[in-house]
Amino acid sequence: MVPLKLPIGIQSFSEIRTGGYAYVDKTPYVASLVQEGKYYFLSRPRRFGKSLFLDTLDCALSGKKDLFKGLFLDSPESTWDFSVTWPVIRISLGQRINTTSNELHEYLTQIISREAQRFGCTINPHISPGFQLEDLIRDVNNKTGLQVVLLVDEYDKPILDNINFSCILILNTT
Repeated sequence: MVPLKLPIGIQSFSEIRTGGYAYVDKTPYVASLVQEGKYYFLSRPRRFGKSLFLDTLDCALSGKKDLFKGLFLDSPESTWDFSVTWPVIRISLGQRINTTSNELHEYLTQIISREAQRFGCTINPHISPGFQLEDLIRDVNNKTGLQVVLLVDEYDKPILDNINFSCILILNTT
C-alpha cells in the first residue's frame, strides 16, 4: 500500500482527493451544516483548515460526487443528494494586500464581477461592492430559482493588513 502524502498548505479539496493526500473526513459536518441551519460563522485559529473546509463545502454543494467516494457524504446514511446543486458564490479576501479603502473597494468589485460572469450576470460598476453583492445574490437566485450559498474566506485579511501595531493599548482596570 502506498503511503498517503500529508497535504501541508493545500487548501483545495479536489487536489487533496485526487493527488494521493491524506484527508480526515469532515463531510459529516458539511451535511449537518446544510441540513440544520441557515447562517454560519466559522472561526478557528489561523492555519486550522477553514479555507479547505469552505472548498469542501463548495465541492459538495456543486455536486462533485466523484470527489466524495468513500467519505460520509457518499454513504446512504448521509442522505446527501449530489443531483441537487446549489449556486455558490465564493469571495476570498486573502489573495492580495489592500492598503487603502480604494484598493479594497476595487478588489471587491473585481471579485464580485468575476463571480457575476460565472453566472452570466451583469454588475453595475457605479455602486458600492455591498450593493453589487446584494444585486448578484438576487440575480443568481432569480436565474436559478435556488437559494444562493455565499462563502467568504479570509474576511479578516484586509483588517490584519492595515492594523497599526504601534498604537497604545489602554486598559481600564477599575
